[in-house]
Amino acid sequence: MKKFGLSQQERIKQSKEIEKVFSAGKVFFVPSKRIRAIYLLTKDPSCSVKVAFAVSKRAGNAVWRNRVKRVLREAYRLNKTDIIEKAASSGKSALIVFSPGYLNQKKHKKIFFGDLVNDVKLVLLKVSEEF
Repeated sequence: MKKFGLSQQERIKQSKEIEKVFSAGKVFFVPSKRIRAIYLLTKDPSCSVKVAFAVSKRAGNAVWRNRVKRVLREAYRLNKTDIIEKAASSGKSALIVFSPGYLNQKKHKKIFFGDLVNDVKLVLLKVSEEF
């Protein structure tokens, strides 16, 4: 895996994994309520962290939803090293689904990287504390 890449092995692709996260995972809202993260920690010998980015159709049009996903993906990609190291040292795996909490196109016409990077860091810190 590349240090700053986001390869296919680091993404949640199977619908079974997504259903498992949504059914048994813990929900965490950032204090600003802009981002919601659902995460599931498992004891797995692979010691990996997999992520997915989901935005509801009710949040806005396709252009806005795709921009939110791109910004969340970039914020995760640049800050993932700490959580991956914690997973490797603890021998656990994590599945994380990022989605906007109270973000929508009506209230927030434009979304910028600086708006969400600190929120993503808080989510990663919260998940890494539970390892």
